[in-house]
Amino acid sequence: MKFRRTLLAVAGITALLGSVASIAGDADFTLVNKTGYTIREIYISPASKGHWGHDRMGNNNLDNNKSRLFKFSDKASCDQDLKVVFADSDAEVTWENVDLCEINKISIKYNRATKTVSAETE
Repeated sequence: MKFRRTLLAVAGITALLGSVASIAGDADFTLVNKTGYTIREIYISPASKGHWGHDRMGNNNLDNNKSRLFKFSDKASCDQDLKVVFADSDAEVTWENVDLCEINKISIKYNRATKTVSAETE
């Protein structure tokens, strides 16, 4: 009887740990560059925080119509602001209040003439 209870406890703990592991990566997302320009830097910050932290691109660029997966497991702060810096002009553009826990993919768009940002999410 003790063996059966131990086996059930181990099975329960294994299932719980599996659930926690799947939740931890739930805020990972793919960013698709549909701005028409190459992106040199990408910053992610809790909405309205005011501090951007480090550039998530490192030494890489994200060309137009290309995508990149970002690992993001801060489920305590699902609502994030995204800021990009373009390679050709150093212009900065921000997308505000993106719920990273609810999306898998975000395609960001920018109209430089009107300075309008938009996004499509999946």
